[in-house]
Amino acid sequence: MITANLQNIKDNIKQYDAELIAVSKKQPDERIDEVLACGHRVFGENRVQEAEARWDQRRNQYPDLKLHLIGPLQTNKVKAACVLFDVIQTLDREKLAREIIKHAPDMPCFIQVNTGDEDQKTGISINELQDFHNFCRDLKMNILGLMCIPPIDEPAGLHFGLLAQNAKQLGLKHLSMGMSNDYSLALEYGATHIRVGSKIFGERIS
Repeated sequence: MITANLQNIKDNIKQYDAELIAVSKKQPDERIDEVLACGHRVFGENRVQEAEARWDQRRNQYPDLKLHLIGPLQTNKVKAACVLFDVIQTLDREKLAREIIKHAPDMPCFIQVNTGDEDQKTGISINELQDFHNFCRDLKMNILGLMCIPPIDEPAGLHFGLLAQNAKQLGLKHLSMGMSNDYSLALEYGATHIRVGSKIFGERIS
């Protein structure tokens, strides 16, 4: 089932220049091993400690593994995150930027944008994005692009379009947007990275 799911998504996106990030958070080992056995090597995780337990040993077996941190990052976890992850997608404040540049000056990062200005979500406000990007640029950070998670009660396309517009204005080429239920729409708006979990693995085990 997982093998078929993965192939179906790859078939769906092959006409686009986009990277598929398999969101492996809270998934059991056997499901992850099946995806690895299919040759897929790009995964997303939400928490540093959980990811360490899952991937430390697997890195030895799969040297071409690429891990994206797609969940909020506390500053006291930055050192560990910079060792484990290849990309940090949730850069959203100056203190975090300073900590990342201290431990990994070349770390590829996405700025997470809170496009819906939701209080319960992390991410920089659209109104603060320009200044924050300038701050990161002055630090000489390796900013790849922008990332967002649209509000669940609003049309996702509005937020994908907003993110794409802001990325263009900032001269950023990459957009991380779209998950299991809306990745096809995100691709139409120019997503270069999609984060898909349940459509590959099935529902998470809580």
